[in-house]
Amino acid sequence: MRYKNIVKAKFISRPNRFIAQVDIDGQETTVHVKNTGRCRELLLPGNTVYLEKADNPARKTLYDLVVVEAEVGLVNIDSQAPNAVGKEWLSKQDYDVVIPEYKYGNSRIDFYMERGKDKFLMEVKGCTLIRDGIGYFPDAPTERGVKHLRELTAAVALGYKAMIAFVIQVEGVSEVRPNIDTHPEFGAALEEAKAAGVEVLFLRCKVTENELVIV
Repeated sequence: MRYKNIVKAKFISRPNRFIAQVDIDGQETTVHVKNTGRCRELLLPGNTVYLEKADNPARKTLYDLVVVEAEVGLVNIDSQAPNAVGKEWLSKQDYDVVIPEYKYGNSRIDFYMERGKDKFLMEVKGCTLIRDGIGYFPDAPTERGVKHLRELTAAVALGYKAMIAFVIQVEGVSEVRPNIDTHPEFGAALEEAKAAGVEVLFLRCKVTENELVIV
């Protein structure tokens, strides 16, 4: 996926989960942060960030903060990007059917696929938290993530082939581990899912200031 109208800025502060203050050519500007996670190790004062200018000039915040230049490299923090690139990636695989936002049980699973007689469910998670070259998920507690893992675990018993795909939104990282310090329940649910036969995929990406592509 590619962004349009990318603007370079300097990060100043993040008053709340949804907005940040940045410096664009010497002018302090309020922008929307497309990630409600903590991103504490990324959104540091003085870090270079990349913003996508909105098409709608009447919008309250004219820019979306989508990429951060951090110690680990360029990190895409757009929480909508993993599903977008996941859809692009799935379209290049040999599935007969790919349906996004699939209603299953008490959840909406990111993707439902078919190949011949086989039925697949795939949940996508974006990973932006990197420590010592290893990705960790989540960076904030996610009851929704635990719920999805349990839905996938139950689906395997019903004959589905289930997957959880971690889209790694920074280059040079090939593995994601559960962040049990932040959310031990997610780690336990992931282990249960793997034991039940849920496949874990680590999807590495090419990351630039205006592009995210699964490689």
